[in-house]
Amino acid sequence: MKPRGKRGDGLVIVYTGGGKGKTTAALGMALRAIGHGKRVCMIQFIKGSWSYGEMESSRLLEPGFEMIAAGRGFVGIIDDKSPREDHERIAGEALRLASERVRSGAHDIVILDEINYAVDLGLVPVSGVLGILDARPPEVSVVLTGNRAAGQVVERADLVTEMREIKHPFREGVRAKKGIDF
Repeated sequence: MKPRGKRGDGLVIVYTGGGKGKTTAALGMALRAIGHGKRVCMIQFIKGSWSYGEMESSRLLEPGFEMIAAGRGFVGIIDDKSPREDHERIAGEALRLASERVRSGAHDIVILDEINYAVDLGLVPVSGVLGILDARPPEVSVVLTGNRAAGQVVERADLVTEMREIKHPFREGVRAKKGIDF
């Protein structure tokens, strides 16, 4: 593991766990950073084919915020008709894009939304994610979201928060709500 940078350097932050709120936490951080004049890029690895609120609201935060929906949608569930090879190719392209955005130093924070799922599903190799973290300029923070974060990613992180579901209305048959869930 690389030694930690001095105080004030960028951080590696992981939001993981089975509970709701990982992407929301990352967006809250983005909102805070933009309020301080920082530049933020969010690359979504899984989401992409649905219409959801953060895609619309992110446009209001430009030019300080760049949102890239790189995924093709949820893999293997919720009306997914795309071949797995398409998901793998698109996730690989998103990983290359993420590497470029992080290495460029053009953003203070780069959020890799749902990347932990992409690794867990075998769409991208954990070695590719670790390569991004290793090549990160010290002033750039990288935020990785999604359940089942790989142990190697957790080990490299400076901050790891696990969201744990205690109660969820979905368990009672309540469908996802516009503005709350998407």
